[in-house]
Amino acid sequence: MNEFVRAVEAVLFASDEPLTVEDIAAHVGDGDVKAALEELAAHYDARGIELVERGKRWHFQTASDLAHLLRREREEPRRLSRAATETLAIIAYHEPVSRAEIEAIRGVQISKGTLDVLMEAGWVRTGARRETPGRPLTYATTRGFLTHFGLESRRDLPGIDDLKAAGLLDPLDDDALQLQLEGDDEVETEDEDA
Repeated sequence: MNEFVRAVEAVLFASDEPLTVEDIAAHVGDGDVKAALEELAAHYDARGIELVERGKRWHFQTASDLAHLLRREREEPRRLSRAATETLAIIAYHEPVSRAEIEAIRGVQISKGTLDVLMEAGWVRTGARRETPGRPLTYATTRGFLTHFGLESRRDLPGIDDLKAAGLLDPLDDDALQLQLEGDDEVETEDEDA
């Protein structure tokens, strides 16, 4: 392993967040960073840690087949409520999306804490304001969301056929689906805590 590859390895190891090729190049100077990353990925293949790319950013992570060894020592995170899970899914599939759009899709108002929980988890961030009356704030997912769920980009989110095949969607006949899509504009109030 040459000195340039070692320098790339050191930068990645010392970083507390995933880095782009440009970020790495800013630390190590001139050289073929992509070739160095490929060499390092091959070097760490089948080891206890691996070098992975998620959302065009590189980082080291525990090999997926050994992750169970570390789970015993981790604090078990609080499970998301149904409201928070639905809100996260809507943001991931429709981003950037405003609070009113989330409420229209869910059919209920969002309690204040729901978005706060998702933002505290580092999975959702505020986006730009819409150029519409009231200039509503929009929400989008973060790189932390991609990393946590093992996605390279939002294009890797499962499609409707994948969700049906996994049994995560209730089978609806076409008439029921059409009624649900047309629905009325009445919005209920959400009672769930995030």
